[in-house]
Amino acid sequence: MSPTVFRYKDYRFFFFSREEERVHIHVSCPDGGAKFWLEPIVSLNQHYGLSSRQLKELHKVVEEHKDEIIRAWKRHLSR
Repeated sequence: MSPTVFRYKDYRFFFFSREEERVHIHVSCPDGGAKFWLEPIVSLNQHYGLSSRQLKELHKVVEEHKDEIIRAWKRHLSR
């Protein structure tokens, strides 16, 4: 299961259920994808097919939605 947390432009922000314990978010779009850690700070873990401009924009979006992502993570994993 990979619930969508939110969408931004052509990007889908989601996580895989019980993939690993550390809070993170996956991002996908027609161009490629990325994975960001949220703790202890927002940082890029891996990516493919995305430009540095896209990655910079996505990092900012993850920062802006960090609290929302963490709430969704905890809510989903508490089920």
